Amino acid sequence: MADALERQARSLLSAGAVRTRAGQMLDIGLAGGLHHFTVDLDRMDGVAEAVLAVTRQAYPTLEIPFHARWRHFVTGGVDRWARLADAAPRPDRATRARAEFDLAIVSVLLDAGAGAAWRYRDAVTGQAIGRSEGLAIASLDMFAGGLFSGDVRAPFRADADVLARLPLASLTSAFQVSDANPLLGLEGRVDLLRRLGTLAAERADVFGLRDAPRPGGLFDHIAAQAKGGAVAAPAILAAVLNQLGPIWPSRLELAGVPLGDCWRHPAIKADDATAGLVPLHKLSQWLSYSLIEPLQRAGFDVTDIDGLTGLAEYRNGGLFVDHEVLRLRDGADAGRAHAVDSLLVVEWRALTVALLDRLADLIRAKLGRTAETLPLASILEGGTWAAGRAIAFSRRLDGSPPLKVISDGTVF
Repeated sequence: MADALERQARSLLSAGAVRTRAGQMLDIGLAGGLHHFTVDLDRMDGVAEAVLAVTRQAYPTLEIPFHARWRHFVTGGVDRWARLADAAPRPDRATRARAEFDLAIVSVLLDAGAGAAWRYRDAVTGQAIGRSEGLAIASLDMFAGGLFSGDVRAPFRADADVLARLPLASLTSAFQVSDANPLLGLEGRVDLLRRLGTLAAERADVFGLRDAPRPGGLFDHIAAQAKGGAVAAPAILAAVLNQLGPIWPSRLELAGVPLGDCWRHPAIKADDATAGLVPLHKLSQWLSYSLIEPLQRAGFDVTDIDGLTGLAEYRNGGLFVDHEVLRLRDGADAGRAHAVDSLLVVEWRALTVALLDRLADLIRAKLGRTAETLPLASILEGGTWAAGRAIAFSRRLDGSPPLKVISDGTVF
């Protein structure tokens, strides 16, 4: 019985479970059965046109890269990570991949909503950069400066023992946080990195196969599972969820398995112990998308990229609310702050994932493309995230999302 329960729990640690349960939520919404939202698919064509408009502006040739952390390291047309990596003594491909895994994992874990007020003063340009781009440049500067390395002569690494004892003051200073420049969820981010370091140190069998334990050791773990030089994108997510799962703050567990970004909703039915559970795994999927390119640069063929899902975050979700595909049953909910585990937020995030699949089909039809020639990862980048931000700024001066979510810095 215990083994069966554990298998059921681990079944939720997959992109397939995210897609299936999100689809259930959309079906319930289309039938008028949700507590907080109604769904109007007639407005989806307008969303597709808005996404295509920002996509064509950013990528006129429609050669669109994947939605990944690497895009945020490009400012003013300069790829800062590529410039740093290319200027360093040229390592073999696996060594560079481990460094890129270190950087991506740490940077993504630091990339939860910054809030509207925070800015990072970039020493290169003098610009004050906010939100995800600011968090990205700040984290890259930390990494390049050796903040996470135990060896001053080798800054491009994140050592487990350094992460495990990372002082709050170090991140406060590195993020330029002050009373006048507040950053949401700073303590949660520090705690997450410490948990990451502790886990990597304890699991040298996964994170220390070729080196001292570090998050970048996950590269070797995934590479060892490659078949014929190929790695399926859902397998990347499975490794992230199963190997990094224990770092997430204590939320839901089933059979002793931490379920991460997974929440309860009574409308979701199943004939086993996973009934009522809605996995979303937003940060883990964002990280998985960001690990594709390091694997490709290391010589692996990454397949089934559309096996991952869209991301249940506030830009993609805001896109559907601001375009009125999703409408609140109680308009007053727009002015309230909602806990991340509230039924409203769980519905909103799951609906976002399912609607992104529908939207991707619409956009491909308009462009005459297929999932192979225009994967969801490129539509997100082109794309939905930018269109969600654009309409947010057109509706609200500070560009805030249409719904207020109380976050601890580890979900959004």
